Amino acid sequence: MKERIKNIISNRLTIIIIYALFCIIASFQSLAVRKTFVDGGLMYTGYNNYIIFEKSYQHLITDQNLYTLYPDEHWDLYKYTPSFSVFFGIFSILPDWLGLNLWNLLNGLVLLLAIYYLPRLDNYQKGLIAWLVLIEMMTSVQSEQSNALITGLTIMAFGLLEKNKSFYATLCIVISAFIKLFGIVGFALFLFYPQKGRSILYTLFWSVLLLLTPLVFVDVAQYMNLCSSYLSMLGNDHDISYGYSVMGWLHAWFGFEIDKKLVVGIGVLLFLLPLYKIQMYKDFMFKYLMLCSVLIWIVIFNHKAESPTFILATAGVTLWFVKSEKNILNIILFTLAFIFTSLSPTDLFPKTIRVDYVIPYVLKAVPCILIWFKIIYDLLTTEKENVTFQVAKE
Repeated sequence: MKERIKNIISNRLTIIIIYALFCIIASFQSLAVRKTFVDGGLMYTGYNNYIIFEKSYQHLITDQNLYTLYPDEHWDLYKYTPSFSVFFGIFSILPDWLGLNLWNLLNGLVLLLAIYYLPRLDNYQKGLIAWLVLIEMMTSVQSEQSNALITGLTIMAFGLLEKNKSFYATLCIVISAFIKLFGIVGFALFLFYPQKGRSILYTLFWSVLLLLTPLVFVDVAQYMNLCSSYLSMLGNDHDISYGYSVMGWLHAWFGFEIDKKLVVGIGVLLFLLPLYKIQMYKDFMFKYLMLCSVLIWIVIFNHKAESPTFILATAGVTLWFVKSEKNILNIILFTLAFIFTSLSPTDLFPKTIRVDYVIPYVLKAVPCILIWFKIIYDLLTTEKENVTFQVAKE
């Protein structure tokens, strides 16, 4: 029986089919409903985020401001770069039912491809990661978010760097940053690999290419206006929300009125602290743990973090657990993360507990925060001659 379960977990074709089905089911769920975001407000599609992305391309090519409200079309602002709106020109020519399915499939399958591209993990470990992040992937694509795609690109960049393919690794991180600015944190991974000068040149090449792409559709003056509006929107995006983050946890549990910049600054210092161990830069597990740290850090120090964002943190948590020592502490921490981070937004979790405890006390984020601190501890204490992590043969 144990061997049969292991074979199911390891079966790549089964996992691909499951991921594709989940993405398609999420798409048709969204297509089937309409909703309002405020009492008595306008009714919008169940795939509002996709509409925001899709309409941004039409606004771009008609010289409209991307960063203003269009309540007759969708709810909320477009908060991405002009370059991302160019990418969505591909989807704008498709009917919504097809475009939405392709978008969600792109997110889910890029994530899955990245998991299977990871080096030094066997098929069982990769399959286990894929199964364990499946619920959070579904949560992300149900909101038509780009977070699963960013997760996949970040993990893929690590795999490419391990295989000395920095040209494509830089493309992955640059694309992530041009979708959501926090993707830039992934560049921390490049510190551990040779030919840094070449990686900088590759980064400049891809950045300039993506930065100039909108000029195919708008003139320089309009593009400068869009860039100014984008930066202004980012600067004003610091409302009272603390999100599912370290800031939210400190506020909810201890009542602290947090200076968000101060907390992020402390988070940056803690994130960078293990980097003094230069002698570990060639050690695979050290680099692997830094990947886990990057994925979790992006979420827990983001004051706008919401439930669909946690595919990033969950991927980091799962990557860490699959190769960590299976001691009592690590098992407890991962169990808490699976229950409160992955399961709490689902119907498997009692609604009263979710409303009265999980949401107000930011319980979705707390296990990820604890695990991130554990990863930092592991990075600071793990030595080459005393590695306690399980490295599979390639």
